[in-house]
Amino acid sequence: MSGKPVLHHFNGRGRVECIRWLLAAAGVEFEEKFIECPEDLEKLRKDGKLMFEQVPMVEIDGMTLVQTRAILNYIATKYDLDGKDVKERALIDMYAEGIADLSEMMGQLVVTPPDQKEAKIALIKDRTKNRYLPAFEKWVHGHSQNLICGNRHARIDVARMQVVVFWEGFRFFWSVHMSSSESQVLFSGLQALKSRLSNLPNVKKFLQPGSQRKPPIDEKVLEKAKKIFKLS
Repeated sequence: MSGKPVLHHFNGRGRVECIRWLLAAAGVEFEEKFIECPEDLEKLRKDGKLMFEQVPMVEIDGMTLVQTRAILNYIATKYDLDGKDVKERALIDMYAEGIADLSEMMGQLVVTPPDQKEAKIALIKDRTKNRYLPAFEKWVHGHSQNLICGNRHARIDVARMQVVVFWEGFRFFWSVHMSSSESQVLFSGLQALKSRLSNLPNVKKFLQPGSQRKPPIDEKVLEKAKKIFKLS
């Protein structure tokens, strides 16, 4: 294996996309080994590489790491993207848990039965617009002086940017379920943060066509993921 981290997941966003973002923001090149079928996943399990028998899994520094937040914490610590002291790291972790809650809620759409999907989408829209994005916006305005220092940034800034990009993708994918006013919901602080981070060289490169960033999930990718992970 090369010295580059190797990411194991399916060829889509899922829980590994935030890991791709953080590695890219740190300027770290990485490789990917895609799980294309249930047999690929089963082989990783039989080889003993998945502690909890699930992905994402990252091979890095001679270790086999699982659990998304553990992987993100390791990368952030290794590349000095996790705050300047224990208090700042605690705030970052608190914020990150909120982002994880929102991401988990959106991810549940994959296994939501058709007859419950409308209600689930309504709940996500309400929580996103009225609970999570306002909290993220308040944080941005309250900590604007600490967002970026030269070409440095905390992992939470990358995660905040992901929230904005994810929301934009969510609006696009579910536009048929949204009114025109809902689809135009904007939060100025988060949008400004997105603009600033987008111009950092490493992030800008990751946002270019042809990078390892994955497009918004569509029905084709969704169906393939369901087959790989045997989701009903």
